[in-house]
Amino acid sequence: RLVSTVQATMATVSGIMVVLNCKDVVHDRHWLAVEYIWVLVPYMTYDIYVMYLCHWHKSQERGVAEKKHSLASVWSFLLQERLMVTHHLFILIVLTPITQHFRGELGDFFVGCIFIAELSTPFVSLGKILMQLKMQDTLLHKVNGILVLVTFFLCRILLFPFMYAAYGRQVGIPVYMVPFRIPLHCNIANASLIAPQLYWFRLICRKAARLY
Repeated sequence: RLVSTVQATMATVSGIMVVLNCKDVVHDRHWLAVEYIWVLVPYMTYDIYVMYLCHWHKSQERGVAEKKHSLASVWSFLLQERLMVTHHLFILIVLTPITQHFRGELGDFFVGCIFIAELSTPFVSLGKILMQLKMQDTLLHKVNGILVLVTFFLCRILLFPFMYAAYGRQVGIPVYMVPFRIPLHCNIANASLIAPQLYWFRLICRKAARLY
């Protein structure tokens, strides 16, 4: 949780710096939009491995006799965490080459926006820590739950309309026309990114309804 929080904080700060310094959302450049990817790549790889270890230890606690790093344990992990693993692999295999090579020298602003999506992660991590400490009935846990809900909605859901609106403002067209003006692969990439966020936000809302 600590590593995730540190990485998320670094990503958010980097993203804010990129966004604030890229007045032209298409052509302006900022070095962090390129260099921070090389922090994100090993983190995503590390996070997949840590998720697997957590899954294996929880399986042992439930009495499931699976050998560590066995095909059965890996397959069980992939089935249970398939959405999160797919999300991480999509970033590693698809988005990393796009951000580092195929986009050329365009769109640092939008890369910065994607970094800012990590703002909700420290609150998600704190919530899980509080649950492990049996503090889910405390005021801190409830306040943190509200912060998770708000930051997730702002930085992982509204982020995408914001990016489309920023582009529309840049080129002087209404936001509803933006999807028809940008390349198809940009729309596909955004749809692939927001789809799991909508699913996770639904889960967060259901949990919030039970909590409050």
